[in-house]
Amino acid sequence: MKILNVAAYKFVGVLDREILQPILLEKCEKLHLKGTILLADEGINFTLAGEESELREFLSYIATDELFAGRFSDLELKESVSNHQPFGRMVVRMPKEIITMRHPMIRPEAGRAPAVDPQTLKKWLEQGHDDEGREIVLLDTRNNYEVQIGTFENAIDFDIVNFSQFPEHMQNALADSENPLKEKTIVTFCTGGIRCEKAALYMNELNLPHVYQLHGGILNYFEQVGADHWKGECFVFDERVAVDPELKPTTHDYGKQAEKIYRSPLK
Repeated sequence: MKILNVAAYKFVGVLDREILQPILLEKCEKLHLKGTILLADEGINFTLAGEESELREFLSYIATDELFAGRFSDLELKESVSNHQPFGRMVVRMPKEIITMRHPMIRPEAGRAPAVDPQTLKKWLEQGHDDEGREIVLLDTRNNYEVQIGTFENAIDFDIVNFSQFPEHMQNALADSENPLKEKTIVTFCTGGIRCEKAALYMNELNLPHVYQLHGGILNYFEQVGADHWKGECFVFDERVAVDPELKPTTHDYGKQAEKIYRSPLK
């Protein structure tokens, strides 16, 4: 039986999350869905899997039911198909942030960071500069064990263990006089868009003038462009462990990296 996997996030006010939490859990369980939904004051982040008809029914419900006041009607969905259910249970959690940065001045729902679409990024990488002639720096905002499985060619990363370390490492990078990032165009990227969006907003606060997030993250790049300029596979936080540029589950045994799916929130 084919299982539909859907991931999405949105920075939007969810101040009524304590009301929504049991309602969403009950709805998902009724539809036999499994996965994780994160609800925070700043937004929603979820990865769900189930039979296509039942998952589509849930997505229609949160998009149209008056309880949600249209907040989830324009979610950008990232879809893939697997041969089995990748999740063992259904949970709806209420963390302080849908992705933890521990930087309270960041309020993504107040406005998005500039984004570059996959086709434009591919063009920039092939021509060696952006449309204004600036050098491109690809900044991987993911954790080190994710980077080990795959990343963009010539990308840089901070070898972080979790995303909350990103601000400190970014400050250190800016203090490096041999690394003049302000003169370059920086494109942040991550799995589905959430970390690279928050990272780009933080970098805007640091007055870096030319920062973009990769729209939709790596998974959207795979969907729109494929494997161009990418090496390896992409780590995902479920039992698939990783997907290739065709969004098919990995056939490799990544060992210790696979253990992270049981200890980490969705990204």
